Amino acid sequence: MNPYLYIFGTLFFTVYGQIVLKWRLTGLKVILPEGFRDKMIYLIKLVLDPFIFSGFVSAFVASLFWMAAMTKFEITQAYPFMSLAPALIFVIGILFMGETYTIGKLLGLILIMIGIVVTVKY
Repeated sequence: MNPYLYIFGTLFFTVYGQIVLKWRLTGLKVILPEGFRDKMIYLIKLVLDPFIFSGFVSAFVASLFWMAAMTKFEITQAYPFMSLAPALIFVIGILFMGETYTIGKLLGLILIMIGIVVTVKY
């Protein structure tokens, strides 16, 4: 099995988890209560939502993929690929979630890509 699939799995499940959490919390129009106790009860109820729960499971699965990746790569070789997560979130957020982008965000994305190439290649 190609060891880069472990990195891909880490990225896929990390991005999925973040996107599904944002999508579901936005759809539910979540507003946290003021009191600590009420806030904790509300958050526990949110975790039991099937989509939100899948986001947490996704984070766990991403960790398993990352552990597998660490058996195949040096961390300095593998970790730069994790910088792709914000880039993927950026693109998915704009294309599917109606989020806005600015020239600053776009330039930041380009710098992230350049950084990945430089870090991995040299």
